Amino acid sequence: MKKTLYEITKMDCPSEENLIRMSLDNISSIANLEFDIPNRKLTVFHTGETEQIEKSILALNLGGKKLSTEHTDQTEFEEDTNQQKLLWTVLGINFAFFLIELSTGFLSKSMGLVADSLDMLADSFVYGISLFAVGGTLARKKRIAKLAGYFQITLAIIGFIEVLRRFLGEEKLPDFSTMIIVSIFALIANGICLYILQKSKSEEEAHMKASMIFTSNDVIINLGVIVAGLLVNWLNSSKPDLIIGTIVFVLVLQGAFRILRLSK
Repeated sequence: MKKTLYEITKMDCPSEENLIRMSLDNISSIANLEFDIPNRKLTVFHTGETEQIEKSILALNLGGKKLSTEHTDQTEFEEDTNQQKLLWTVLGINFAFFLIELSTGFLSKSMGLVADSLDMLADSFVYGISLFAVGGTLARKKRIAKLAGYFQITLAIIGFIEVLRRFLGEEKLPDFSTMIIVSIFALIANGICLYILQKSKSEEEAHMKASMIFTSNDVIINLGVIVAGLLVNWLNSSKPDLIIGTIVFVLVLQGAFRILRLSK
């Protein structure tokens, strides 16, 4: 048995972990995967060479790089029997906040909230693919990934068009207080999701590490919307909201392309 350590520089939250799991689950030489999200590390226990593993990791464009390979006598691994239950939990949280942010985004005229809602939906897609493709064929998983990816791209393009329309036209100022309050709750929700999935890995990680929270891309987005809300109020301009909305739509598109790579 061999143990290969990878650094995944863009692995910020559990949704990237699930993308990697789905990308590698058809490689028969892999015995187990161990993820360390706070430190952006992945340990792969496998037999044979690493070429196919590295190819699958690099295809996701998450900044994967092999650090070391060594032999190991470890042949038994703990199975997390609660993984499916945990995935349903974080799927429910993400989808609920997709609906909350989408509705409050339209009501408050905030493209930042609308864009963040799509980012929540993107994470829901990843968890959903992991759940609904369990026990299914590789072809089924690829079909689900392709549908999710194209749907996500369509929503992001619609978002870009709306940002452009608001940028060129006269639009009322977003309700900055709604932006801030909803984003704070979304920030808490993302922290809970991160905590739930990391807690399942080991008792050592059960207490929340600060690095575990603030390395998450989702959390950074939430903070960005909060800052945009403050700037909307301070500058009396909708431009900060449109700028953060554009940035998040770009991130949503990147996530969609990663999902589509699973369908190839």
